[in-house]
Amino acid sequence: MNAQNVFMENETEANRYAAKCLVICSFVCGAAWILTLLRIFTVPMAIMNTAMPMIILCFWMPSLLCRLTGGSRRWVKYAVLFCSIMGVFILSSAMPKHGVLVWTLPLMLSCHYYSKDLTRITLVVSQILFSCSIYIGMYFGEWDQILLDAAYYSGPRVVTRQNLYDATVFFVLTRAAALWGLSSICTTMAGRTRRLLERQAKDSEERQRIETELDVAHRIQADMLPCIFPAFPERPEFDIYASMAPAREVGGDFYDFFMVDERHLAIVIADVSGKGVPAALFMVIGKTLIKDHTKPGIGLGDVFSQVNDLLCDSNHEGMFITAFEGVLDLVSGEFCFVNAGHEVPFISRDGEPFKPYKIRPGFVLAGMENMKYQCGSFQLAPGDKIFQYTDGVTEATNRKEELYGMARLEGVLEKNAAKSPEALLSAVREDIDAFVGSAQQFDDITMLCVEYKKKMADV
Repeated sequence: MNAQNVFMENETEANRYAAKCLVICSFVCGAAWILTLLRIFTVPMAIMNTAMPMIILCFWMPSLLCRLTGGSRRWVKYAVLFCSIMGVFILSSAMPKHGVLVWTLPLMLSCHYYSKDLTRITLVVSQILFSCSIYIGMYFGEWDQILLDAAYYSGPRVVTRQNLYDATVFFVLTRAAALWGLSSICTTMAGRTRRLLERQAKDSEERQRIETELDVAHRIQADMLPCIFPAFPERPEFDIYASMAPAREVGGDFYDFFMVDERHLAIVIADVSGKGVPAALFMVIGKTLIKDHTKPGIGLGDVFSQVNDLLCDSNHEGMFITAFEGVLDLVSGEFCFVNAGHEVPFISRDGEPFKPYKIRPGFVLAGMENMKYQCGSFQLAPGDKIFQYTDGVTEATNRKEELYGMARLEGVLEKNAAKSPEALLSAVREDIDAFVGSAQQFDDITMLCVEYKKKMADV
């Protein structure tokens, strides 16, 4: 929302607020009128009976205007302040001794529009009508016995030149100075608040722009990961499923799977240090390099060694990646892998419970140049499954600061070992969500499962 819209909304709210304040003031005036009728107040009855109906009408007009227009028209604020000034003018003319007190009302109401110019205009108009009300009050209003030196008065009212001089010196000038002093506070407050609103509106626009860009980045990142399942419907030899839930709009985790050639399926899962946009950008580089360097006839240890050196060359922020890559030979069932500081995988043998497969973690990618990575291998048979994940799974935390942990993960994998990869990942995620409850997700949660269903015919 831009600054103009913010101030337009504020004007509408200020109109409604000012109208409510004036309605409350009308009730105060009505109470004073009733107390005068009961002879509790000593204001002349003729003055109260003449002034109060007009004052109450002026104070109720803004509420009527807001009801008719919704308070959103640009001219309503001028009408509201005009009605408040006129009501105060009549009150001040009827009872001059209360001039300064009541003239603070339009000034204070003008502050809610956060416009120094509007407050200054209100001051000038108020100052002129305030001075007029003093002189009008000498002829028609309540006689100020103290300052005009009229201890008791009866008969026709006579205003002398000395009375006018005293009224100017002791009423108009002194109380005008008080109004000017009060207006300086009001204009300062209006200007300062307006600057704060402008800054907030600018910050809001910037946040909205960033959120929009992050939303686009989130969609781009999601599109970069394989997300169409079943991934290879024409390949009966395996079934694969993966998911990634970032802790923020964009994450540092990633997974990938692709055919190296007709008989080799590669899977990758990795976790970039840090979170947010920096991790997401480094993730794109890491994912691209790993896929580009995974080629037939090149060992996975050599792949990670080459990728590590390239990442170190452009790693000025000191980030690193934990990664696991495996390549399944669909003909022989041999599964070759390399692990760069990543979590150990779980393996289920033909429907049996999942068990963690203990392997040496190796060193992280982009942590140190000239690292040599060693690959390993094990044999898979039809019906076997591999489950791999990032530390966001085991380190998911509930409100009691308890970790989800390896034991819970192994337990839910054991209960759902016979399910398909997609159903298995859904069951694990449901169990994590039930454990975490309403606690905030602090890390990306990424999982991948591949099932070796049948051997491929050797060609």
